[in-house]
Amino acid sequence: MREQLEQMRLAAVNELKLIADLEQLEQLRVKYLGKKGELTQVLRGMGKLSPEERPVIGQLANQVKEQLEAALRSKGEDLEKAAQQEKLKAEEIDVTLPGRKFNSGTRHPLYQVLDEIEDIFRNMGFTIAEGSEIELDYYNFEALNIPKDHPARDMQDSFYITEEVLLRTHTSPVQVRTMEKKHPQLPIKIIAPGKVYRRDDDATHSPMFHQVEGLLIDKNVTFGDLKGTLLTFVKRMFGQDRRIRLRPSYFPFTEPSAEMDISCGVCGGSGCRACSNTGWLEILGSGLVHPKVLEMSGYDPQEVTGFAFGIGVERIAMLKYDIDDLRVLFDNDLRFLQQF
Repeated sequence: MREQLEQMRLAAVNELKLIADLEQLEQLRVKYLGKKGELTQVLRGMGKLSPEERPVIGQLANQVKEQLEAALRSKGEDLEKAAQQEKLKAEEIDVTLPGRKFNSGTRHPLYQVLDEIEDIFRNMGFTIAEGSEIELDYYNFEALNIPKDHPARDMQDSFYITEEVLLRTHTSPVQVRTMEKKHPQLPIKIIAPGKVYRRDDDATHSPMFHQVEGLLIDKNVTFGDLKGTLLTFVKRMFGQDRRIRLRPSYFPFTEPSAEMDISCGVCGGSGCRACSNTGWLEILGSGLVHPKVLEMSGYDPQEVTGFAFGIGVERIAMLKYDIDDLRVLFDNDLRFLQQF
């Protein structure tokens, strides 16, 4: 058995010299030192030895095992170093090559327009208020004079999570929550920018879009104040030559209500294809805050009045940059975005 162990050791050492990678090394280890390896097979024959020979052969077997483990470990370290050197050689970097230019990003055109809208209203004394995109039915509809059986709900095809929770269809809930929080403090002068959600999807509508709604509550607020505020906004956003007109409309949360148009920037108001030969382009909805909305937020409509308006940021961007399809704003096509 002594000769058998020595022959096994010499065979393993000779085979080890031929090993070229870690996978072959593992196979060699299993062959000689595994549970069913050759060393194990030799040790199983120790039962046939005399009591005097067993400790001698056992000690020799341990020595052979330790020698093989040390040789395998050393070979493994050499193979790992060689593999690392090959990897470094393959990934070698030529530091003399010219650098690669990285294109710097720019702010998305929608947010460029949103930033500009916010700056304009800040300069008019408005502060920014924000709220959750997941809202209660009460704040999204009922507190805005749109009870559950009101036909005006059909104007907004909403995304409901439960019967009482939905994705907000406008940022008007921020106005209501602000009025409740600040009551009876005056004045309230805010804009509420943010994402809103409705089930619309075509060239001019998106199921997710951005709004900026404005609210002013104080004593003796008139429709003239609303018109002056919106005219100032239009001239600063589109240019001093732009004109506005207000057309009677209907919104449940304002009374009276009006749609606002701006004069066409292509033809100057004379009529062209861009404005369907009317000279005007629809831009936003507005009106004086409905007395019931004031009452539900704790204000006395006999003592205070206010106005509100809602601006679609995508609509402003399309008019400002002459974009005819809303969907390009969400396609993430660099050929389009790099123009801004």
